[in-house]
Amino acid sequence: MKDSPTLLWLQEVQANWLPLLIENGQHLFFALLTLAIGWWLINRIVAGITRFLHKRHVDEMLTGFLDSLISTLLRILLLLSAAGMLGIQTTSFIAIVGAAGLAVGLALQGSLSNFAGGVIILFLRPFRAGDYIEAQGVAGTVKSIEIFHTILHTPDNKVIIMPNGSLSNGSITNYSTQPTRRVDINVAIGHKDDVKKARDVLLGLAAADERVFKDPAAVVYMTSIDERSVNISMRMWTTGGDFWGVFFEMQEKMKEAFEREGISFPYPQRTVHINQEIK
Repeated sequence: MKDSPTLLWLQEVQANWLPLLIENGQHLFFALLTLAIGWWLINRIVAGITRFLHKRHVDEMLTGFLDSLISTLLRILLLLSAAGMLGIQTTSFIAIVGAAGLAVGLALQGSLSNFAGGVIILFLRPFRAGDYIEAQGVAGTVKSIEIFHTILHTPDNKVIIMPNGSLSNGSITNYSTQPTRRVDINVAIGHKDDVKKARDVLLGLAAADERVFKDPAAVVYMTSIDERSVNISMRMWTTGGDFWGVFFEMQEKMKEAFEREGISFPYPQRTVHINQEIK
């Protein structure tokens, strides 16, 4: 008695296809399970990164960009892992993506450097908006810190746009970080003038100015003597906001006080000898 076609087909499925379906079904189950767990973990990781960035007061634009970038990269890796579990060859795809990434990186080398510099500045916070800084040979008040560049406003109201790449790799002087600053004023008097009298005049000016701290107290030093003058330096402490007012106004008061007390300001002098030939 011959077997029916249906029975033969069932026997063939049982002998050839059923083991394959069971094996691939296991791979498919574990791949789907990996995707589900991985997707959940990625969401938790991104949420944790977002909370961390918010605690560090990182710029909202940078926070959103980093969240999107990290989420995308992790999901791509997760999909590649799941594809590998199903037996799909991902080597060629990874090579293509790597070559494309290299080409884009070379084309955007300067922009990527500025982006990396912006990330470093926004994370490490060497300065903030409103700080007065000096860097790369220019100085000004920070108005905004963008992803690729930082915008400064100079005291004479010029706008300077600085690339973050060079800014993050160079020396930065921040004049606004500390609440107090020392004002140094250097002055030259004549050799015949009384140094003690000049010191007393300068200390009196500092004591009369309410913006100058009494502790630490102002000091006056004789710093050097050269061929035409005796050089004196007055050093006093004040708040960062009063620095420029004290610096400029104290020099005006110092000139008036020295003239009133008969203390001279030496000027460069040159002696010229004229030889006349007598005929």
